[in-house]
Amino acid sequence: MRGLSRHEILYLVNSVLLFIHEEDSAYWKEWELFGIPGGIQSFLVIDVVLIVIGLIGFRYVILKQRTGMWFALLQAACGILAFGLHESFIWKGHPEFTLPMSQVVLILTFVVSIVQAVYAVRELVKERGPAT
Repeated sequence: MRGLSRHEILYLVNSVLLFIHEEDSAYWKEWELFGIPGGIQSFLVIDVVLIVIGLIGFRYVILKQRTGMWFALLQAACGILAFGLHESFIWKGHPEFTLPMSQVVLILTFVVSIVQAVYAVRELVKERGPAT
């Protein structure tokens, strides 16, 4: 059995962090923070869609297809966006996501997302070949 590639590890770690964040989001009733109608039911439907998209992306990463790097870039963008949005709510005085573990997950998601984005862009540029 071969070891995991850097891209697979980053995708897997970021997926776990984003899944943990979604669990934390249910605790904080994130649907109320963002004004999503339908409460927990809508939130769970959105989570199912996000998880399916994430798993499809991981498949492409494992298969070492170029599409996998686009999914990795999308995942990284979602992680960076999640960090930015939640931190902006905190700065505005919202109490959600202020527990230490909530903050640790958001910060780790941000850091891993930056690293993942850098490696995905490098891979996409490398696969594209030199400019002519």
